[in-house]
Amino acid sequence: MPIPIKELPELERPYEKLEWHGEKSLSNAELLAIIIKTGTKQETAVQLAQKVLNRNKTDIEGLNFLRHISLQELMEINGIGKVKAIQLKAVGELASRMAMPTTFKRITITEPYDLAKIMMEELRFQKREIVKNIILNNKNDILKMQDIAIGGTNFANVSIKDILEEPIKIKAPKIILVHNHPSGDATPSEIDIEFTERLYKATNLLGIQLLDHLVIGDKTYTSIFSKIFSETKD
Repeated sequence: MPIPIKELPELERPYEKLEWHGEKSLSNAELLAIIIKTGTKQETAVQLAQKVLNRNKTDIEGLNFLRHISLQELMEINGIGKVKAIQLKAVGELASRMAMPTTFKRITITEPYDLAKIMMEELRFQKREIVKNIILNNKNDILKMQDIAIGGTNFANVSIKDILEEPIKIKAPKIILVHNHPSGDATPSEIDIEFTERLYKATNLLGIQLLDHLVIGDKTYTSIFSKIFSETKD
C-alpha cells in the first residue's frame, strides 16, 4: 500500500514543493501529478503520473507526446478516467498554444530562420502534413497566416488557387509557403520542389512575390529557395 501524498513530508509533496521551491524544482511526474490531483487506493497521483509518462512509445521527447496521445489511450491506464484524461489533453494543447506567438503584428521576416522558429513548435510534432500560407506586406511584416491544406503522412494535396486567393483579395505583395514533414526529415521531396516551381511561376504572373517555401522537420528546417531553388527561380 503506497503512502498517501498527504502523509509524505511536506517538501516531497508536489503542491508544497512548488510553493517552496518553484515549479522548476518539480519532475515531469510531479508536475503531472498536480494536474491529475488524486491517486487511487493503490497508487499516489505521482505514481499515476509516472504511468502516464511510461505510455510514451514514440520518439517524441519529454512531455510533448501528450499533444498526440489519444483520450482512449490515456483512459487505458488504470486510475486515469475520462476527466483526468481530458485534463491531461488540455495541458498538451495549452503547451502548443503557449509556444505560438499571441499576435503576428509587427513580426518581420528578414531570413528563413525568423519564420522557422515561429512555426517549429506548432508543426514539428504533427502526424499529418499541414500547409500554411504566410502573407506579408512590403516590409515583410506578417499580415496573416492561413492553413491551406491538411494531408496524410506523405503529402498534402495543395491547390495553387487556394494559396493565391487571399493574397489577391487583400492585395498583399508577398507570401511564404510553409509545410511540415511528419517524418521529421526536412529534406524537400521532388514533389515539394516541383510544386514550388509552379507556384513561383503563378505568383510572378500575378505580381505577387513568393519569398520562400520552408519545410519543417523535427528541430530542423529547409529553405527551398536557399538550398535548392535559388539557382532555378530566376
